Order: sequence, then C-alpha cells, then structure tokens
Amino acid sequence: MVVTIIAVLVGILLPALGEARKAGGRASCASNLRQIGLSFDLYQNDYSDMYPCANDPFIYANSWWLWMGRGFRAVLEPYIAPNLNEKNPNILWCPQDTAPSSKYESTSYAYSMSFYHSPAQINQMTDTTFTYSAAKKMPGVAIQSGNISMPSRKILAGEWTSNHKLVTQGTDPGWWGWAGERNFLLADGHVEYLPTQKIKPANDKLPDPNLTVDGVDGRDL
Repeated sequence: MVVTIIAVLVGILLPALGEARKAGGRASCASNLRQIGLSFDLYQNDYSDMYPCANDPFIYANSWWLWMGRGFRAVLEPYIAPNLNEKNPNILWCPQDTAPSSKYESTSYAYSMSFYHSPAQINQMTDTTFTYSAAKKMPGVAIQSGNISMPSRKILAGEWTSNHKLVTQGTDPGWWGWAGERNFLLADGHVEYLPTQKIKPANDKLPDPNLTVDGVDGRDL
C-alpha cells in the first residue's frame, strides 16, 4: 500500500516539477533579454541614441550578419561582459536552448534588421533570402529610438528558436516558421512570452521581426 501511494505521489509530482523547471527556464531567458535591452540602452547612450548599425555581412573575427547573435554580440560586448565567446556566452545563451553550442556559438537571440535599415529598405525585402542577399546591397541606416513609431509593439530582439515549446515536426526554422513560442524583447524594454501565431506577418509573409512591414514604422504585435 505504501509503495502504491508513493508511486501515485511521484506520478503527480514529476509533471509538476517538470513544468516548474520549464517556467524557471522561461523566466531566466526573459531576464537575459531584459539585460540585453539594458545593454542596447547603454550602447545608445554612447552613440547619440542610435541602435547598433552596420553594413552586412558584419565582419568581426568571422563574417556574420549583425542581426545574428554572433554579430551583435561583438557590438554589445562592452556593455555585457569582457571576452564573450562560445564558451563564455553570458546573457546571450538561453538556459533551455537545445541547439549545440557550435551551431550559433552559444547565442540564442537575434536582433531585428529593422533597427538598422530604413522602412523603405525593409519593404523591399520580401523573401527570407533578402535577409542575406539584399542586405549586402543596402547599406545600414542608423535608427534613433525616437523614430520607433510603436515601441511597445515592435520587436527589438528575441529567441531565434522555440526553446520552451519544442517544434516536433522537422527542424525548427526560427523566425521563418509559424510553430512554437518565444520570449521577445520589445523596443520599449519590456519582454513578452508569445506564441508565434501572435506575430503579425512580415514582408516575407512569415512571423519575422527582421522584415516587419514598414520596419520601425510598423509593428509585430
């Protein structure tokens, strides 16, 4: 009888503990993004209220695009911690990220291209391939925070993959797919945990904060 009771209790408690761990991971990830938001603020304090801007591909040790975690890591490093890298990711790594550390160099978050291209440029990028190819032909345009039309509705950065609700069918396509849920940092500094279905379709018809319709003049939520 005692063994049966214990087994029942374990059956009840294990799922609850699993959910608690997931909730803790989401909260830790959200905290990372809030700190990343503060790092963007510190950067802007030093650069006339401008968001990080570069001509892609952004070259720093390797050739990456600035919107990638591996790209903007180099720009925000002075405001986060010294010597950020794959083995020392600090707040750039979500504790529930299941990707191998070598895939994105232990970076879990992406930075929206809308913050370093004009709305007109972003509206010309109508397919995911433009995230790479068009960026080479369109020089970066520095954006000030005062130019964000709806900061509480425009995503500044967020988890690339659905780390807290795994996508079971095939490979997680990140911002280029409609499955999963993610933590997002909005331009006004607050963080929201959102099902992908709540993101408005971008210029590539996907829930892609990189290519938000009308860029920083538009909205993702």
